Amino acid sequence: MPNLPWHEIDTVLLDMDGTLLDLHYDNHFWLHHLPQLVAQATGQDLSQCKAQMMNHYERVSGQIQWYCLDYWAEQLNLDIMAAKREIAHLIALRPDTIAFLDALKRSGRDVILVTNSHPQGLALKVERTNLDAHIDTLISTHEFGVTKESQSLWQQLHARLAFDPARTLFVDDSLPILRAAEEFGIAHLLAVANPDSKQPAKTIHAFPAVTDYTQLLNAILATPVSSDTQRSPE
Repeated sequence: MPNLPWHEIDTVLLDMDGTLLDLHYDNHFWLHHLPQLVAQATGQDLSQCKAQMMNHYERVSGQIQWYCLDYWAEQLNLDIMAAKREIAHLIALRPDTIAFLDALKRSGRDVILVTNSHPQGLALKVERTNLDAHIDTLISTHEFGVTKESQSLWQQLHARLAFDPARTLFVDDSLPILRAAEEFGIAHLLAVANPDSKQPAKTIHAFPAVTDYTQLLNAILATPVSSDTQRSPE
C-alpha cells in the first residue's frame, strides 16, 4: 500500500479512464469493436484491418489526434460516437472509485478530473456513471489543444487552476503521463496498477502504485485539509 504524505496534499488531480473508470470499455472499443466495424465497412480482412489500425494508433500515440473522436471519424469515415454508444453498457466505474472520491471531498481537498478524453467521450461517460456528482471540476485536455504527455498542457493547466505543484497529487494509469507530470514538478504521483478489470495488475516500480483505493481511505480522512488552506479551483 502506498504511504502518501496526505498532510502535504491539498489538491488531487485525477485521470479518468483506467483511474476512475474501468479501462476495459476503452480497450475493447479500440482494439476489438472499432476494427470490426472498419473491416465490415471496407470489406477488409479483420486481422489485416487490426494490424493497420494498430500501426495508425502507434503513429499518433500521445498526441491530441489519438484522443480526438473527430479525427478518427474523418480518418475512418465512421460515426465514432455512434460506435461508442453501441457498447456503452461496458462503461463502468471502478468499484473503489466513489468511496475514494467521497473521502477526498470530505477531507476538504480540491478534486479535479483531468482527462485526455474527447469532450463527447467524456460526456458519454458522465451520462453513464454520474461521475460529475462526485467531482466539482472536470477538464478535457482538448480545450487546451495538447495532451497530458505535453509540458504545454501542464503549464496551461497550472495557469488555469493555480494549484501548488508541491502540494498536489496526480493519479494516472499511464507511466508516460506520470513522467510528464513529474517533469513539470508535481510532487506527489500515484500509478494505478490495475486499470483494466479483465487484465492482470501490472508491476510498477517507477512510482508508488495502487490497486485498491479503499486502502487509502483511513489515511485521507485522518488528515483533512484545514479550512485556512482550502482553495477552490477557478
